[in-house]
Order: sequence, then C-alpha cells, then structure tokens
Amino acid sequence: MDASDLIERRACITGLGQSEIGRRVDRDPLELTLDACLAAIEDAGLEVDDIDGLSTYPGMFGPSGFSGAGATDVHDALRLKLGWFDSGVETSGQLGSVIKACLAVGAGLASHVLCFRSVWEGSAQGNKGRAGVMPGGDGGGRVRAGGMQQWTLPYSAPSAAVWIAMFAQRHFHEYGTTREQMGWIAVNARRNAALNPNAIYTDPMTLDDYLGARMISTPFGLFDCDVPCDGATAFVVSRVERARDLRKPPVRVEAVGTALRGRPSWDQFDDLTTMANRDAAAHMWTRTDLRPSDVDLVELYDGFSWLTMSWLEALGMCGVGESGPFIDGGKRIAREGELPVNTHGGQLSGGRLHGYGFLHEAVVQLRGEGGPRQIAKQSPQVAVAAAGGGNTSGCMLLTRE
Repeated sequence: MDASDLIERRACITGLGQSEIGRRVDRDPLELTLDACLAAIEDAGLEVDDIDGLSTYPGMFGPSGFSGAGATDVHDALRLKLGWFDSGVETSGQLGSVIKACLAVGAGLASHVLCFRSVWEGSAQGNKGRAGVMPGGDGGGRVRAGGMQQWTLPYSAPSAAVWIAMFAQRHFHEYGTTREQMGWIAVNARRNAALNPNAIYTDPMTLDDYLGARMISTPFGLFDCDVPCDGATAFVVSRVERARDLRKPPVRVEAVGTALRGRPSWDQFDDLTTMANRDAAAHMWTRTDLRPSDVDLVELYDGFSWLTMSWLEALGMCGVGESGPFIDGGKRIAREGELPVNTHGGQLSGGRLHGYGFLHEAVVQLRGEGGPRQIAKQSPQVAVAAAGGGNTSGCMLLTRE
C-alpha cells in the first residue's frame, strides 16, 4: 500500500486537555467536559472559532455516568460553527471517534476537529462504593432486557467483569497463564500512577497485596478491575498542513486499526482466548512499514488487567499465548523497561477515562511532557494507543514529528 494514499496520515494531534479528575468530583459533567475542550484548544494555540469539526464517544448516554456530555451539548455551549460532526456508541472502540476525526480531516471536511470523552461514573454511583451503575448492576428495579443482557441479567451478571473473566479463564486454560503473572499489570499500573498527579489510587501495592484482595469474578480480583471516576479528556485533530505553525510540534498519525472480522459479540467470538483487538491490531500493521520492534511504548486498554495482556498479543509485542511470561516480574513493562506499558497508571489506578486516557498519555510521552513519569528511553519516537475489548476495538500508531 502506498503510504501517500493513507488518509489518516493527513491528520495529526495538535492539542490535548483534561479536566479535574477525581473519584467523585461532584461537578456538573458538562462543566468538566468544557474544561477539557477549552484546555485542548488552548494547548493547540487555537481559538474556539478555529474549530470546525466535533467528534465524541459515545454521545449522550443517559444518567449512568457513562457519558458526561453529547456532541450537541458541546456544539451549543461553545457556539461552534461546524463543517462536520459525529458521535455514537457503535464504533471502533472508544478511539473510533478520534479515528473518524482523522478521516474527516483527511477528506477535507474540517481543518481542526475537537474530540472529547467525559465520564462521571464515580459521582453516579453515589454512596454505593464501586457498585455497577448499569441496568441491573445493583440488583434493584425491574429491567426489560434484550440481546445479550437477557441471558445475563437474570443471573445478576450484567457486568463486563463477568463476561471478560470468561475470556481470561479460557486463556489461562489454554496457555497456562496465572494470576501471579496477570498481577504484574496491576502492580505496574499502581507504580506508574504514583507519579501521576491526576491518578485516583497512588498508594504502593505489592503482588501480595494484589493476590490478597477479594475475588470479583474468577480469575479477576478487586485490583484487576478499573476504578470509576469523574473527568474529561479532549484532543484537537488537525490537518497536517494546518498544523505547522501551531503552538507545539504535532504528533503524527502513522496508521489506524479498525477491522472486525469475527462476530460482533461479547460471548460468541470464534476464539475465546482473544477478542476483536486481534483484527484491529492486524489491520493497523498492514497500513505501515513500521513493525512492533519499532515501538517505544504502549498505552493499552485495561478495563480489566487481562485486556492489556490480550492487546500485547494482538499487537505482536509477544507471541500468542505468551503474554503471561512476557510480563512476569514486571521489569519488561516498567517505565525503564524495554516496552513501557500504561505509564500513567491506566484505568486500574489512574481512573476509568476510557480510551481517551490512553491516547492522552501516548501524546504526553511522545511530547516528552511526562515529568516524573516520563519513560527512561530518551526521546521516544513511536507509540501505540489502543482501546476496547469484547466486540469493539481500535488502535492508533503515533509518531513524533
């Protein structure tokens, strides 16, 4: 494939911003969203009037805290004059909204697209601790369910912790993966979060602490599960030729992966030791001459710790079935290791900001703005940001300008 034909290479990330982030911030979610959006615009050296595109995931999504604002909310609040906009939950993982912004910019529909993702799941839980906020999550109320939920709600199993545990358990069975190995994802995340001023959990955690926590859904214990929080993240995606004179050097989009060739299902995938990330990752590598060995760091979705292991295999950072030995001991995936992983603490300790949190950290690291948590490798040039699990996944290969 001729690289000049790749539409995503006509786009780059020129601005990023985040709101206040906390376990329960107790602020209006639209206010958090606008804080992040305005910060991203300012970071790019642009004005609000320069924004002519808007993209978000998942759009407005009811009172559960899963979404803090929809595209229409931000469009109206900022009085944007748009040439293109998009939102929706059925897309290539949470990064699908950013990938679509790249396509819109590459097609000439917009010059500067504002992308945002906001959550307020921490506050939506009220005084229920880490209780689920989705239908049936607290066992209260009558719910009429269709699709997959009709088979899970009657058994008090609406949580992805149950569904994804099935995949992890199959991987354990097929390849001999152990909880001791998987625990290094959580321990590494906590170590990195200690250097992130916005992280939710920063207290030291050992592997013994991890193994001693209560079980949630075998093989997942408490520290295998991400932590709901309140916060918003935003980016400006710009046309390359419009980015040259902006405030900071742009981060280039080398390639994206969006494919889904298996069934669009959480529980009926053809191989339960992997997920849709298998197809998205393979697709991304067909769109670049770079290889896994060229990657300096990876920011990989960890809604549950095993998902990061699954992404490592899907991306070819290790062999299929070999993620357990690959991460064992934690040295290889540490900030100073050969392949730093989730340098901000991921969602397990940093907070559940969804895929946008991983892309934000990838850009921070490529810019060299990580401060105490900046990876030991000097001037990283190539990073992967990946998000999603189950039936939707998307990934982006980024390069430093």
